[in-house]
Amino acid sequence: MRSSSAVALLLLAAAVALFAMRKDLSRAAAVAEAGGNFLTRVAVIQLPGPPGNRFDYLTIDSDDGYLLSAHLGAGLLYVIDLKSNTVVKAIPDVPGAEGVEYVPELKKVYTSDWYENKIGVISLRQMKVITKIPTESKPDGSAYAAPFHALYVSDERGKAEAIVDVRQDKTIKILHFDSETGMPQYDPVARMVYVNLQDSNTFAVIDPATNTMKAQYPVTPCKGNHGMALDPEHHRAFLSCEDNEKMAVFDLDKHRVITILPMAGGPDVIKFDPGLKRIYVACYSGTISIFQQDDPDHYRKLQDFPTQRKVHSLAIDERTHRVYAPEEQENGKPVARMIVYDAVASK
Repeated sequence: MRSSSAVALLLLAAAVALFAMRKDLSRAAAVAEAGGNFLTRVAVIQLPGPPGNRFDYLTIDSDDGYLLSAHLGAGLLYVIDLKSNTVVKAIPDVPGAEGVEYVPELKKVYTSDWYENKIGVISLRQMKVITKIPTESKPDGSAYAAPFHALYVSDERGKAEAIVDVRQDKTIKILHFDSETGMPQYDPVARMVYVNLQDSNTFAVIDPATNTMKAQYPVTPCKGNHGMALDPEHHRAFLSCEDNEKMAVFDLDKHRVITILPMAGGPDVIKFDPGLKRIYVACYSGTISIFQQDDPDHYRKLQDFPTQRKVHSLAIDERTHRVYAPEEQENGKPVARMIVYDAVASK
């Protein structure tokens, strides 16, 4: 005859198994309810800028609960309240704004203004451009290394990386390469800055303590590595390979690509949600390619989620797991709007 403690353990195990089964069923039901999709549209935010103009990067200001979105063709930066899904301000004078980077301790936003080859400095307290910093040619993606008070801006066509001291709003160094520069990222674990060198299919490592390049590594079979996102905890970089339309997983310790998976046409901005362990890639052909990280060495494609064409940028709110993607057209008709998606749990 079993002891009361043994019976209690069996009952506990059964309860845990039942809870897990119900959780799996609820996840499967959620996916089924969303029509087999891993994103479901929950809101549309109409934007005041002229319709039919290209958007570019967007990012989250978690301190204030803002979405910061660059409307490249309109020369505007939208400040959007995440709780109410309303536009707080459309800040002008950022012509051709591509990259957007938020510096929390200064309450400032830095935009990469392609049309005038300058970095716009915006005070979120004043909601206006307060100064501009000259750069070389076509400033694009940017990254902020907080411990070093340094902003890294890729001058894509200048084949350079501009390094800005945000305390002075002054360029302190420019690093030149033999390739156009793609998206940079700061790794808070390794305390390094990584830059995509998209013409040469290489991955550059910059030490922000000295602002010197430490190394370059090939990312083959990835070609045209423009977009980048990081999983610092597991020492992984996710690369958007524009030329051969692949998503590459780069091992930051072994300095090589360990996984490569197909994407939809025209891949650009790539983002990682560490909570859901999910990777999203905005693709110009009218798709968000979605991948799942099962563990640091294993990945699978979940879906090519359909969107409007020319959607090539997105942002993730890591607290809510919501995905934000700007649209410039609806079935060929010009629009200016932000689409808000809820993530649907995996099966």
